[in-house]
Amino acid sequence: MSPLKSQVFLRVALVLIAACVAMPSLAAPNEVAVFAGGCFWCEESAFEGLPGVVSAVSGYAGGTAVNPTYEQVSTGGTGHAESAQVTFDPAKISYQKLLDVYWHNIDPTQKDGQFCDHGSQYRTAIFYTSEAQKAAALASKAKLEQEPRFQGRIATEIVPLKKFYPAEEYHQDYCKVNPLRYTAYYKGCGRETRLKEIWGDAAGGHK
Repeated sequence: MSPLKSQVFLRVALVLIAACVAMPSLAAPNEVAVFAGGCFWCEESAFEGLPGVVSAVSGYAGGTAVNPTYEQVSTGGTGHAESAQVTFDPAKISYQKLLDVYWHNIDPTQKDGQFCDHGSQYRTAIFYTSEAQKAAALASKAKLEQEPRFQGRIATEIVPLKKFYPAEEYHQDYCKVNPLRYTAYYKGCGRETRLKEIWGDAAGGHK
C-alpha cells in the first residue's frame, strides 16, 4: 500500500472510530423500582428470577435515619419500611408488569402491617423513581379501588423514593440461603392463605 493510501485509510479509520464512540447506545438503560410489602424476604423472592429482572435486593426505604440497621428499623423508630429494590430491563419486562406482581403478593387493605407482621416498618408502599412510574402506580391503584372488594380500602402508599439502603448481607437471598426457615415463616405468618383469599388463582406465591 502506498504512503498516500495508508494516510487515507488511517483517516477513514479514525473517523469511524470517533463516530462509534460518539454514537449513543440504542438499548434502553436498566431502571429501578422499589416496593414495600411486609417482610422483605418475601418481596425480594416475588421478583427475583422474573424474565427481565436483573436483581432484587432487600433493604429499607421511606425513613429518615441514615444507614439504618435491621435492629433500628425493626423497632419502627426510623420510619423506614422493609422494601425490595428491583433493577429491571424495560425492554424485557415493563413497570406495569412489576406492579401487577407486586399487588398480587400483598394484602393492600392492611394498614401498617402485612399478615402476622405489624408496625409501620411492614407497611405497603410503592416508592416511585420517575413521573412515569408515579403515573403508572396511581393508575393501577385507582383501578383496584374500583373493584367492590377493595373500594375505599387500599392502604398502600405511593410516594417518591428518597433513598434506598440495602439490608445486611444475611438478609439477601434469604429464601435461597435458608429455604426451610423461609418456608416456615412464609406459611406460618399466614401470607400464603391470605393471598389466596384475596386474589384466588392470581395470588402470588412462595417459589
